[in-house]
Amino acid sequence: MAPYIFMEKNGIHIVDLHKTAVKLDEACSALEKLTSAGKKVLFVATKKQAKEVVAKHASELNMPYITERWPGGMLTNFVTIRKAVKKMNSIDKMKKDGTFETLSKKERLQVDRQRANLEKNLGSIADMVRLPSAVFVVDILREHIAVTEAKKLGIPVFGIVDTNSDPRKVDFVIPGNDDASKSIDMILSVVSESIKEGQSQRKADKEKSKEEGEKVSADTDADFDAE
Repeated sequence: MAPYIFMEKNGIHIVDLHKTAVKLDEACSALEKLTSAGKKVLFVATKKQAKEVVAKHASELNMPYITERWPGGMLTNFVTIRKAVKKMNSIDKMKKDGTFETLSKKERLQVDRQRANLEKNLGSIADMVRLPSAVFVVDILREHIAVTEAKKLGIPVFGIVDTNSDPRKVDFVIPGNDDASKSIDMILSVVSESIKEGQSQRKADKEKSKEEGEKVSADTDADFDAE
């Protein structure tokens, strides 16, 4: 992290905020491009200081996120994870069609516990039907398994990287304090705006294509009428 450190004071390394701004711009440009193409970004932050902040921003963006324990094989064994999510959905279906009520009291209690556990760990990725196109990590040391799995599959990793980490492990480095909620929130606010820009561009492009399609259809109908 030496290139990103401004100075050392009382044994504490201080990040060069000018370089943070430059790297943040790079990351935001890449994220905007990804989301304008309709791609999904998986946010990962299981440390106390980051959980609520990440959940808030990811939810607003309608992006999947993990803020509880990282499920081993979340990416490299995605098929198994999807089966667990389907199990959660099948329990919901049981409750809707009345099958749940035919179970004994003990069985209902077991199923409820299973559903609660699945919701806690996987509820925030229930709509993620395929692997994400990128992973955004807060604290790459703590989330090293997520980083390793993403790299193994060639999924680009964006990360808030503190002075005690190795920036070479991620594709897009955002030098910053990954221990302070305010710092994390500030960075994610900027990241969120870029993703929203990408999503808006995606929506505008789809509406434009729809209008052009309707215009072509109308012109074709007019030609037929003329004939």
